[in-house]
Formats: sequence, structure tokens, C-alpha cells
Amino acid sequence: MSIYSRVAGTGSYLPEQRLTNQDLVERLAKSGVETSDEWIFSRSGISARHFAAKNELTSDLALKAAQAALASASASADEIDLIILATSTPDHLGGFPSTACVVQDKLGAHNQCAAFDVQAVCAGFSYALAIADAFIRTGTYKKVLVIGAETFSRILDFQDRTTCVLFGDGAGAVVLEASTTPGILSSALHADGSQRDILCVPGRAAHGGVEGSAFMTMDGQAVFKLAVKVLEQVAHEAIEKAGLKPEQIDWLVPHQANIRIMEGTARKMGMSMDKVIVTVHEHGNTSAASIPLALDAGVRSGQIQRGQHLLLEGVGGGFAWGAVVLKY
Repeated sequence: MSIYSRVAGTGSYLPEQRLTNQDLVERLAKSGVETSDEWIFSRSGISARHFAAKNELTSDLALKAAQAALASASASADEIDLIILATSTPDHLGGFPSTACVVQDKLGAHNQCAAFDVQAVCAGFSYALAIADAFIRTGTYKKVLVIGAETFSRILDFQDRTTCVLFGDGAGAVVLEASTTPGILSSALHADGSQRDILCVPGRAAHGGVEGSAFMTMDGQAVFKLAVKVLEQVAHEAIEKAGLKPEQIDWLVPHQANIRIMEGTARKMGMSMDKVIVTVHEHGNTSAASIPLALDAGVRSGQIQRGQHLLLEGVGGGFAWGAVVLKY
């Protein structure tokens, strides 16, 4: 009998601090940086974002999203065989101990399940989901907690209005479990390290300090051009591998980076924006958290229904991109 993986539950969490564009405009003005609500919204589709509190860590956001996903799946922490956490903003410098291990402890998962982080920036959740699916299909694990969580506000340069207005903090999670009926139908993952400089944090840890800048930098035009191209390609690849046609996709759940990228992808896919889950206006770009945040929003709003086909896709620094097709 074939083993498949299916999404048993979803969850998400956004920090309490919500900043509208105008809130951010006023904050930046105090530092001599000029921008406007109209400038931000017209270029990105973003109206607001959430920032973690000073004492809130990535693991804290991940914990709350994980707890919501476990409740949705009617599962306990001790039932989880593996925790995979996608993040570019881990709790600890150098990424160890892994934030996944910290979440395991905070969850009270005392069964010593495996736990590790995945770093593929905004494509991280797609990568993590594909990895979890592979583990389940081989029979290695039966129930996997997959999380995307970020505190991007900690790596933003608030003197650079082209980047600091685009990102936010948050976390989303799914419980993936073994099933006799297909859930995840296909995945497609790619990367091109030659494009690593167009979106990166160039600094390096060096003898107790930082060599170079610890802030994120981005070539917006280059990222936009590459993102629209590769997202269309990987979407078609994943849909074909799933044995489906684009018109059979009920919902596109994309990485919420920029409304124009999302519109461009939908247009190239021949899909109406009515079939796209959009949360970028309220969340901003939450990197690895954006897909599971949007997925949970679609589920909890009643838009996404059991039995529907979903296309999840993301692209980010590395440069890395990926797509997953699943029957929810």
C-alpha cells in the first residue's frame, strides 16, 4: 500500500504590534527618511505589517503557530515525529542550537523527536514541506510539524526605505501526517547560487563581532524580474508532475512578497486573482512564514475547502525557489 502525506491541520500567529504604512512613515520621518503610504502601497500592495516585541523571539512566534496547527489537527506535541522549521532569522547567531530544537522544548515535546532548521529564505516553507513529504512517503516518520517563522524586523535597515517598508514578522505551521490517500501530489525545488547577491545579508560573524553589514540588502528590480520568471516555470513543473492542468488548481497560495509579483504570476498561469490567496496587504513580506500564514488564513476564512487542489510557491534569497501541489 502506498504511503502519502496530507495536511491534517494549519495554524498561524502574528505579533500584537501592528504598524500601518502611516505608522511606519511617521517612525521613519524621525530618522530623516521620507516615504508615504501611497509610495509603499503602489509599489507593493502592503498596507500594514506586524513587528515582534523586543522580548519576542522567532521561536516564540513559531511556538504559537505550532500550537494552533496541533489544535487544528487534534494532535498532541508528543505525537510529532519530526519538527522542521524554515527561517532566516533564528534565535541564535550561527543558527545553533536550531530554532526547531528550541520550539521542541517550548512545546513540551518530550519524545525526543528529530528537529532541524531549513534555510532557503522566502522559499523555505516550500523546501521544508517537500522534505517532510519525502520523510513520510518513505515511512520514516508518520507525523511532521512544519513551521515557517521569521522576525525580519531585526535585520531591516530603517535608513533604507526600499526594503524596510516591505517586511514583517510572523509564523505559520502545518501538521503533515501519513495517509493512504494522496495529499501532497508533487514538489519542485530549484536554486541558482550565482544570483545570491541580489537579495542577501552580506555580513559575517567574525571574532565576536560582525564583518560587513548585518542588514538585509536587495536589488528590487533584479529580484522582481527573476521572481516572476522562475515562479511561472516552477509552477508549471509542479502541476505537470502532479498530473494536473493549471485550470484544475483551485487556489494559488504564493509567497506574499509583492502584489505585482503575485499578479504577474497569476497572469502567466492564466489564473484569475479571485483564485489567489492574498494576505500581503496585512502581513507584508514575512519570508518563510508567508505561505503558511496565507494558507491558514485561507483555511480559516472558509475559502480553502477539503478536496481542493492548491499550488504553494515561493522564491527568495539564495537564489532559491520551489512549489508544492497538494490536495487539501
